[in-house]
Amino acid sequence: FICLSLFFTSEAKTLKIKKNDLKKLQKIISGEFNNETQSKADASFQHTILEIKPIWSDEINGYWFYVEQAMANNLNSPTLQNVYHLFKQNDTIIQCQIYEIKNPKQYIGAYKELNKISSLTIDSLIDNQGCSLYLKKRKNNIYSGSTPWRTCYNKSKKGAYNTSEIVIYKKKIVSWQREWNEKDVQVSGSIKGGYIFIKKK
Repeated sequence: FICLSLFFTSEAKTLKIKKNDLKKLQKIISGEFNNETQSKADASFQHTILEIKPIWSDEINGYWFYVEQAMANNLNSPTLQNVYHLFKQNDTIIQCQIYEIKNPKQYIGAYKELNKISSLTIDSLIDNQGCSLYLKKRKNNIYSGSTPWRTCYNKSKKGAYNTSEIVIYKKKIVSWQREWNEKDVQVSGSIKGGYIFIKKK
C-alpha cells in the first residue's frame, strides 16, 4: 500500500473491526459533502460537491452506494460516477469495492431522483478491477486506507494507473486521487494533498 503520508503512516495503529463498525461506517459516509472551506482558503482546490447515496438495502453482503462528484459550478457534468460496495473482508480490513457504471450519463443526479436510482441495477455495473480501497480502523470513527500500488490501471491515454487514498472521520472525508505514468511520475490530481470534504447533511 502507498503510505498515507499526510494522514496516517503505514505504521499507524490498526484496531479490530467490531460487530457494528460496518453499520456505523455506512452512516458516516452517507450524505452530501463539499470542500467549500478548503477551496476558499486555497484556490488550487476547486469547489467540489460529493454525494454518497445508499442503495440496494435488500443486499445482505455489506452496503452499496451510488457516488457522484462534480464541481459546484457544473453539477450536470460529474467528474466521477461510481457504485461502491462496502463489506468486511476480515477482522482488520473493510473493503470498498469500486464499480464503474455502464452509460453513466443516464444516472446523473440519481442521488436525488428516485426514478433514476431505481433503474440502477447490478447488471449496470463494471467491476473496476484492482481499484478497491482497503480501509483500516485507526481510532473510534476514524478509518484510513488506499488502493494497492500499481493495481488500478488507467484506461485513458494520460496515465498508466490511478491511486486513491482516503481518511474517513465522523463528519469529514479526505480524499486524494492521482494519476501516474509508467515511470511513477504524477500526471494529474492534486499535488498538495487530498480534498477535504465536510459533511453538510
